[in-house]
Amino acid sequence: MANIDDYNATLAEIQAIPNEEVKEPGMPVDIALQEAENLHHWSLDDADQLQVVGVTNKMIEDLAIRAGACREAQSIWNKDSRSQQEAQKQWGIQSPLAYDFRNDLLASLRFAYRKDDALLSRVSAITDGGGHADMIQDLNDIAVLGRENPDPLTAIGFELDQLVLAATRADELADLLAEANGDKADPNESKMVRDKAYIHMKELVDEIREAGKYVFRKDPKRLKGYSSEYWRKLHRKQKNNDEDAE
Repeated sequence: MANIDDYNATLAEIQAIPNEEVKEPGMPVDIALQEAENLHHWSLDDADQLQVVGVTNKMIEDLAIRAGACREAQSIWNKDSRSQQEAQKQWGIQSPLAYDFRNDLLASLRFAYRKDDALLSRVSAITDGGGHADMIQDLNDIAVLGRENPDPLTAIGFELDQLVLAATRADELADLLAEANGDKADPNESKMVRDKAYIHMKELVDEIREAGKYVFRKDPKRLKGYSSEYWRKLHRKQKNNDEDAE
C-alpha cells in the first residue's frame, strides 16, 4: 500500500493512543523510519524462526504498514510546520507595511474630519489599544467609518478605493496572523498524530527486535539486524570521545 493508505488504515489505532503516553521521539524520525523498514525486510528472512517465539508473519507485514503510516504522518506534520514558518516569515514582511498603511489612513481621517468633533472622536476610539490583532481591527474600523462618511474624504482628494483595500487587507492579515500563530492548520495537532504514529511503529519494532535478539543470540550475523545502527554509532562515538578525554 501507499503511505497514505497505510495512514488511513491505521489512523484510528494511532489516535487511540492516550495523549499522556506521548513523548518526543528518542531519535530522528526519518532514521527510525528507515530502521523500521530495514527491520521489516530483515525479519522476513527469519520469519520461520521468529514464528517459534510468537512473532507472526502478520506482525512482520504490519511493521511495514505502521512505518508507512508514520512516514505519512511525518510528511503531514512537516507540511503544517512549514506552512506556519512561511506564514511567520510573510507576517514579518507584511505587518510593518500594514502598520504604515493604517497610520496613513488615520492621518487622512484626522485631517478630513478635523472640523467634526463626533467623527474625530470615532477616529480616536479606533486608535485605542495596541498589538497586531488591534491593528487588523483598526483597518476594518477605518474602512467602515470612511464608507459611512465619504464626503469629507473626497473633499481632500482621498481615494475611496483605499477603504476597500483596508477591509481586504484586514481579512488577509487576520488569516495570515492566525497561520503564523498556529491557530489555523495547527502543527501541534499534526505533531501529536506524528508522535503517536511513531509510538505505534516503535512498539512493534521493539517487540520484533527483542524476539530476534533472543532467537539469534548465538548467531552474530543475524543478530546484528535486530539492533539499532543509530544507537550503535552513537555509543561508538561516545566511547571514542570518552577515550580521547582520558
